[in-house]
Amino acid sequence: MTSLTQDIKEKLSNLNVLEKIIAINVVVFLLALILRMNFTWFELPSDFSKFITKPWAIITYAFLHSREDPLHILFNMLWLYFLGRMFLNLFSTKMALNIYFLGAISGGLLFMLGYTLLPSFFGGSSRLLGASAAVRALFIFLCAYMPNQDIRFFTFNLKLWYVGAVIVLLDVLGLFGDNAGGNLAHLGGALLGYFYAKQLIKGQDIGKGFEKFVDSITGVFKSSKKAPLKTVHKNKSKGDSYTKSDFNQFNNQKKIDVILDKISKSGYDSLTSEEKEFLFRAGK
Repeated sequence: MTSLTQDIKEKLSNLNVLEKIIAINVVVFLLALILRMNFTWFELPSDFSKFITKPWAIITYAFLHSREDPLHILFNMLWLYFLGRMFLNLFSTKMALNIYFLGAISGGLLFMLGYTLLPSFFGGSSRLLGASAAVRALFIFLCAYMPNQDIRFFTFNLKLWYVGAVIVLLDVLGLFGDNAGGNLAHLGGALLGYFYAKQLIKGQDIGKGFEKFVDSITGVFKSSKKAPLKTVHKNKSKGDSYTKSDFNQFNNQKKIDVILDKISKSGYDSLTSEEKEFLFRAGK
């Protein structure tokens, strides 16, 4: 059992950050499926007044998927896996997280705004769950940042922006279907991804503020205990840590390295006569 646990920990440690998000989504889905649990307290309501009572739902809804619709999580996680491989080859882990979570937030806010401003169009109150808005943000970011990138589609190539345009068009048409709220959230994520990419092209990373906010929150939970003061006896330099016999045993390159290090720390006058002589001969 210990070996199995260690093996699982090792495999998890080798996952990239987006693959870890996939793992969390899958674990939550399996818990809901096996235990027949409903995580309603973590779903995003369409009503702002209800949202105020559980503000964390603007993030947590993106880790929930309906257990009655396994294809929803399957396609979302497949998209996220392939997008992650493409994205992390070009951009940093922190930027991936910024776009992912800002996409979820943007999708959630547009979802609630739509139900608030157009209640007759979207119908009665609803709830939002699923990672689609966050995944859309990553995908549309790539489409906007490198629109002419070719991707293989069966036997021919397509420009990345063609695929993005079709996906957005389908989401717009979906506003008139049964999942109007979900498609509205998709568009919120897509808008965030597009805007993020266009601003980044101009040299502005709009996710920096969010990144600092997250860092400040996580910093609260880190231990603030200071290590006890210790008395440390510092060597004068690396060059002082060897004896004359040690010096004679070094190869030429090692001798040059330790001599130069000693000069940088203590000056040329700190060299012994043997070191000065060797450096002179090496210089020739």
